[in-house]
Amino acid sequence: MRADLLTDAVEGLDEALAAVDGFDQVLVGGLLRPQPAQAVGLAALADAVAGSPLAGRVAEAAEKTAAGAADEDHYLALAAARSALLGSVHDALVARVEEAVGRPRAEEPAATADGAEHPVNLLVATRGWLCDVARAGWQGIDHELIGGAAPVVTAMLPEPGLRRLATLLDGFAAELAASCPGATLERMPVRRWADLWSRAMLLTLPGADRAAAVAEATGRLLPLGVDLHEHATAVQAQVHAVFEPADGGTPRLVRAGVSAPKPDTVVGAGLWQLLRPHMSLLAAVSEGRAMELDAMPVTAEGDLIWDDARATQGEPAEPFTTARVALPTAAAAPVAPVDRHPARIAVPVLLEGYAVEDAGEGVAFRVAGERLAVGTGRVPAAGPLTADAVASSAACLGLLRWDAGQFLLQPLAVERTVRKKAVAVHAGAWAGGTADKAGVRAEKAATDAVDVLRERAGRLLRK
Repeated sequence: MRADLLTDAVEGLDEALAAVDGFDQVLVGGLLRPQPAQAVGLAALADAVAGSPLAGRVAEAAEKTAAGAADEDHYLALAAARSALLGSVHDALVARVEEAVGRPRAEEPAATADGAEHPVNLLVATRGWLCDVARAGWQGIDHELIGGAAPVVTAMLPEPGLRRLATLLDGFAAELAASCPGATLERMPVRRWADLWSRAMLLTLPGADRAAAVAEATGRLLPLGVDLHEHATAVQAQVHAVFEPADGGTPRLVRAGVSAPKPDTVVGAGLWQLLRPHMSLLAAVSEGRAMELDAMPVTAEGDLIWDDARATQGEPAEPFTTARVALPTAAAAPVAPVDRHPARIAVPVLLEGYAVEDAGEGVAFRVAGERLAVGTGRVPAAGPLTADAVASSAACLGLLRWDAGQFLLQPLAVERTVRKKAVAVHAGAWAGGTADKAGVRAEKAATDAVDVLRERAGRLLRK
């Protein structure tokens, strides 16, 4: 890997992010009665997209908002401009990563399928709440305002096509509620909340969540590792893998995800108990096995729509062997326009022959003379992989990400030498169950917590 390309400056990147940051600061104070400093941030956002098809609408939206006369369509235009800027940053960074790792360039996205018709009133209600939040700003939020999301989420959940937006809205509202009142906040996740707000705004547009065209995948799936995402109200496991088509076509990078709602008391290894019943692939990850797929639905973006009935356990497939043999020639899938964001970048890579640096600011790898930060804080507690294991490793299989203005590596697994033998440690080793003593203890504690919650829920239902 050409690590020097990951440290070189990307032209236009700082300017685009500065425009995004300026608008994000506007949201802190709210859009109801913008101050002169906020007007500057709005004008900078409009200037940043002046050469795009959005130029006219965003310029009008910035002017109306600065004057305190904006409506919901103007707020939507501002959200679209912000998302377009971050999409351009995403594309520039992905191009740099592809050059650094030397992988085949992704093909253009296939045509999208028609999206299902959703109740327009729910989308309008969602947009109305989001606009109310934007008018108040993060400093003006209170429990009464944030509580307005609850009935909208409740009404959306029965609609399968709206659960993506409902989950986003539910989690966003929960974060805001935990920070109320906004006037007392000393620190706030400005970029994150603006990300969630603008994405939710775009998803209120009919057709914005239009499903990508779905094909069928038949062949061998070789897991690389599991990326676990945890929130107070939900958990998701995303398995990154190489798919080898049965017809001998080009290997592809794919993902298979499974999500579940969760109470905030279930943490650590207990998360796997919520996910296992929904995906047999997690057991294959723990056992180091491939899976044979038969007509498994897969989107143009490389997301497998998992169906246990279309998958069977295959032969042993060690992830590091997969990374050394199959990963270098696997083509990455394209990314849908609505999903283009720097935070979404997660490119599987294998690093070997690096030097480990630990200067008190966290672990870093010295690769071909360049320093690459390692995101050990992203390693989940629901597995045996630790920062110490990463620091003593000789090989690392991970996801190349971009965070806080730099590329960093999120470890999925490492190889370290123990008694002169190479031993692999995987973050997802407990995904399908484990005999490891630490894992068994963590599972037992989680099982007790889940049993208590189920017993209490049963009492409530019997009343």
